[in-house]
Amino acid sequence: MVLRAAGAPLVLEERPPPQPGRGEVRIAVEACAVCRTDLHIVDGELALPRLPVVPGHEIVGRIEAVGDSTSGVRIGERVGVPWLGRVCGRCRWCLGGRENLCDVPVFTGHGRDGGYATHVIADASACLPLGFVTDPVQAAPLLCAGLIGWRSLRKCGDPRTLGLYGFGAAAHLVAQVALREGRRVFAFTRPGDARGQEFATELGAAWAGGSDETPPEPLDAAIIFAPVGALVPLALAAVAKGGRVVCGGIHMSAIPSFDYRLIWEERELVSVANLTRADGAEFMRFVEHGPLRVETTRYALARANDALADLRAGRIEGAAVLVP
Repeated sequence: MVLRAAGAPLVLEERPPPQPGRGEVRIAVEACAVCRTDLHIVDGELALPRLPVVPGHEIVGRIEAVGDSTSGVRIGERVGVPWLGRVCGRCRWCLGGRENLCDVPVFTGHGRDGGYATHVIADASACLPLGFVTDPVQAAPLLCAGLIGWRSLRKCGDPRTLGLYGFGAAAHLVAQVALREGRRVFAFTRPGDARGQEFATELGAAWAGGSDETPPEPLDAAIIFAPVGALVPLALAAVAKGGRVVCGGIHMSAIPSFDYRLIWEERELVSVANLTRADGAEFMRFVEHGPLRVETTRYALARANDALADLRAGRIEGAAVLVP
């Protein structure tokens, strides 16, 4: 499913199987989750280094071909392909253990074709082993919603009370991680989203309400997954002094001006950018030893536009997943 122009529907194309190059593998896609970042790409909210492009960066599949000088993987192995598809390994960020800030990264489904397809080419070094996975559809959302939630939670420090703004694919996974770690979770949904609030409490949230509501007690930290800049001052007002607000998305609408008192008393506002391979390995070890409940809605590959429309309209509980 190909994006030929920003803002246009994806188009179904048939192509010859792609051939892996040096250090690359060809993966037969078993499932690819639909991320809000895909919406930002399709809707033209993120600049694209190339068009046409095949979106999709929450990929689970099996390796069926390897290129020259490729090591560490084997034919038939089940792997996951995340957003960060390639790093240079030479810039100061890569050398300093912060490859998520690489100066010349290549992102899956953005700078190279992604997983809205039957086959995808990926760097072997970017693939995450998923030998423990039995259901690729359940695993696909872990490759971004889970990973970015994991990194966002680690950025929060060690909060006792945690607020999650935008209770979708990422939040419903990170809520379970936080609860397993003994934290209390407070879920913020779109105002009036009674089903979303019910879902959050089903998962164990101590409280669920609209994003325009005040939680019953101050938060130690909050993560904003919804791409709505107006949530920033609301989250800052909800955290206690010394608290931290983490913006977990790659794109957000403009943040309105707010009074200094909202960030005074050593409150912090930080962002999360991409993830490292170490993040991926750490999160997958966590999931392997304690599987998460992953809510999914399946779509055939040719219905990718329907999946994107449903995500855009907020009609999906959990994550949409394309199945070739």
